[in-house]
Amino acid sequence: MDSESSNTPSYLGDNNSTAKRYVLLIIGWFFVALGAIGVFLPILPTTPFLIVALWAFSRSSKRFHHWLYTHRWYGSYLVAWDQHRVIPIQAKVMAVVFMALGWGFFTVFIAQGWLLPAIIGTIEVLVAIYVCSKPSKIPENA
Repeated sequence: MDSESSNTPSYLGDNNSTAKRYVLLIIGWFFVALGAIGVFLPILPTTPFLIVALWAFSRSSKRFHHWLYTHRWYGSYLVAWDQHRVIPIQAKVMAVVFMALGWGFFTVFIAQGWLLPAIIGTIEVLVAIYVCSKPSKIPENA
């Protein structure tokens, strides 16, 4: 094995470049940052951003993937999603409630007109439909 391939994590495969790995790391951290902002800004849903970060880390860094996968607050949600495409009912309720509250706050106190709240509201309704359409419990036969 040459020195370049020994620097590339084995789960990336031999045809992945170092540049691709760094791009995926940047994507991962960008979405971790958006997820962190979403904790404090309800108009941004946290978990979908962390799912994208988990995907990017799964292709770029075992260390960061493991950190996110075993995170004390979000790890169980990410594991449930990753292994079974499940969103627990508590996460669904929190996502929909906080998106609605964030949209309401934005619409009443920040927005200058109707167009941006309408666009954001439409996106949030679509996200809520998607989130609510996923199973809430891991199948018993899994």
